Amino acid sequence: MALLEARGVTVRFGGNVATDAVDLDVEAGHITGLIGPNGAGKTTTFNALCGLQPMAAGAVVLDGKDVSKLPAHKRARRGLARTFQRLEVFTLLSVRENILTGAEMRRTWAKGGEDPKSLADELIERLGLTDVAEARVDSLPTGRARLVELGRALANQPRLILLDEVSSGLNESETEAMAAVLRSLAA
Repeated sequence: MALLEARGVTVRFGGNVATDAVDLDVEAGHITGLIGPNGAGKTTTFNALCGLQPMAAGAVVLDGKDVSKLPAHKRARRGLARTFQRLEVFTLLSVRENILTGAEMRRTWAKGGEDPKSLADELIERLGLTDVAEARVDSLPTGRARLVELGRALANQPRLILLDEVSSGLNESETEAMAAVLRSLAA
C-alpha cells in the first residue's frame, strides 16, 4: 500500500476546473515527481493533498487513513509536510531560529519526542547549514534558504514531504546539493 494515495482529486475555482480527477500513489522511501507545464495544476494538487485547498471531489489517504476532511494542521500531525513554490521562511530570523520554530511547534502537540534544540541542531548539521546557523535567512542565497525551509518541514518529523519546485532559483551546484539531501532523506 502506498504511503499517500490520491483518488479523483478535483479542484474547481468557480466554473474553472484546475485539477480533474487526479490519481497519485507515493511509496514510502521513494522520490516521486509530479511534472507538467506552468499552469497544469501541480501546486493546486499539492494544496489539495495537504488540506490548504478544498477539493470539489476525490479522496486523500495517508498511511492507510482517509484524511480528506481533515484540515491542514491535522494532516501535518499525521505526518504530511510540504515546502512551497514561493520560498516560505522567516527572513528576519536566523537559520537556527527558523528550524527551531518548526521543532517547537511539533512539541506543542507531539507526545514525547526529541528536545527541540537538539532536533534543530541535528537538522542543521544534516542539511549542511552549520556554517550559517546563526545567519539571518535573508542574507543567504536561494539554495541555502530552500534548505532552511526543508529543515523547518523536517522538524515536524513527517512521514512524507511534498516539495513544490524545490530546485526553483537554484544554480547547478545548489541543485546537485539539494538532490543529494533528498536522496539521503529517501534512503
